[in-house]
Amino acid sequence: MDQARYQAQLDSIRNTSGFVAALDQSGGSTPKALQLYGVEEDAYGSESEMFDLIHGMRARIIECDSFNRDNICAAILFQMTMERDIQGMPTSEFLWQKKQIVPLLKVDRGLEDEADGVQLMKPIPGLAPRLEQAAALSVFGTKMRSVVKHASETGVASIVKQQFEIGKEILGCGLVPIIEPEVDINSPTKARAEAQLKAAIAAELDALDSDMPVMLKLTLPEAPDFYAELIAHPKVAKVVALSGGYSRAEANERLAQNHGMIASFSRALTEGLMHQQSDAEFAAALTDNLESIAAASRT
Repeated sequence: MDQARYQAQLDSIRNTSGFVAALDQSGGSTPKALQLYGVEEDAYGSESEMFDLIHGMRARIIECDSFNRDNICAAILFQMTMERDIQGMPTSEFLWQKKQIVPLLKVDRGLEDEADGVQLMKPIPGLAPRLEQAAALSVFGTKMRSVVKHASETGVASIVKQQFEIGKEILGCGLVPIIEPEVDINSPTKARAEAQLKAAIAAELDALDSDMPVMLKLTLPEAPDFYAELIAHPKVAKVVALSGGYSRAEANERLAQNHGMIASFSRALTEGLMHQQSDAEFAAALTDNLESIAAASRT
């Protein structure tokens, strides 16, 4: 671990007022992301061409002047994005060295089928060498998503246990994990699931013996300031919110009611951005998105 870089990035995560940009769509979600960007599936003939197009979209976002440390404190990248270049530099290096934005890496490999009200993560083979590669490319931490569909004491306990077990492996490799047990915004038992989740996370945090903190990425809750205890926990560097399918307007409204919680939005971040826009139109739309999300994150 580069201790000086780690400390600078940790300070940035804790103290920068911007939010976390989620630019980590993987193979399964990329076609939809491209379609929202105005690129239909008949525009590419292979997976490689598809990833070229999504990298072009991400590079266009990152290179915009408004994609800066005033609005963004960190960005979550897909593996192929980390490995591809922007202006002749690996994307993660470009983010940190040119923009002072902390790079994070998505490491999960998708979800298991629903069982006991939750979807656990699939196994993550080859995690250690991926973490070593990421650390060498200035990456600070990782993110891994699982999903709570319905309130279930045993299901929620299993999802949190899995998140922290892998999180401890990531901490052991010198990176900071983002623990992300998403609660489905359409769950009929969303509020009850959130109460179960908060209790399970607090217990895992209290038992954590690492000297390094973790981050949490949680669905915007039903009750304002619901996760205040987790935000204040000494083992938590930052709590970030996922929009979970809420529109940018609703996500921002909910976020503003949760003090100390910052955004980590994907769809809300890219809302209204189109491949066909001129550079000026694209920059204006992106700037509006960035500034509105950053403002909601500053509560």
